[in-house]
Amino acid sequence: MTDFDNEVKERIASYADEDAMQEAARTFLQASTIPKYSYNFAWMGRPIIQYPQDIVAMQELIWQLKPDLIIETGIAHGGSLIFSASMLALLDMCEAMEQGASFDPAQSKRKVLGVDIDIRPHNRTAIEAHPMMSRIEMIEGSSLSEEVVAKVHAIAKEHKVILVCLDSNHTHDHVLAELQLYADLTSVGSYCVVFDTLIEDMPADAYPDRPWGPGNSPKSALYQFLESNPDFEIDKSIAQKLLITVAHDGFLKRIR
Repeated sequence: MTDFDNEVKERIASYADEDAMQEAARTFLQASTIPKYSYNFAWMGRPIIQYPQDIVAMQELIWQLKPDLIIETGIAHGGSLIFSASMLALLDMCEAMEQGASFDPAQSKRKVLGVDIDIRPHNRTAIEAHPMMSRIEMIEGSSLSEEVVAKVHAIAKEHKVILVCLDSNHTHDHVLAELQLYADLTSVGSYCVVFDTLIEDMPADAYPDRPWGPGNSPKSALYQFLESNPDFEIDKSIAQKLLITVAHDGFLKRIR
């Protein structure tokens, strides 16, 4: 497997020079955004609103990091919460099997914490009725409010390995504020994933009914955040492997 892993790394690195493939990926991303291609997928019955490539990338990160807490801003239909919870359930099950122990979900400390300013009743009902709900906690309120921030930080203190995912309001100011409030909860070696950085690279008229766009996007916020936060660096290898991703430059690894 060492030889295979090395081949994968070399192959991914070579994609930087594959101009035709890079252009094809950019073309697909631009062509598929307006028709809402990413809205077509579900995880265990709940709409997830992500590209399949990003779902696979998150699975790889969760298996690699083995977090005991995943913090997500932005809930929507709950598919991402269900996905994260199911990955944590698999981690617990695999660890129990390796130890020859029985698997008791009630004893697990692993959980997903979701924050959204508006959890619509029908979405809350569906999430709470889902088999993965025992691993999920939801907080309704602005991710920037003092009360919500205090709750998230209090919960984070009870956990050691934390993965943070920011996917709510995509304006520069909002994402920058979320980074300033939540990025430091990311454990060293783990990631703060900033979704929808692709907005910065889309045509200026791509989001006529939204307040964000080039210059006012998650990526512009991320770049400003990094100017004064040397504890994080962009892991470019993930997006370079995916090619089709909404999070180019959005996989921030905490290095110290």
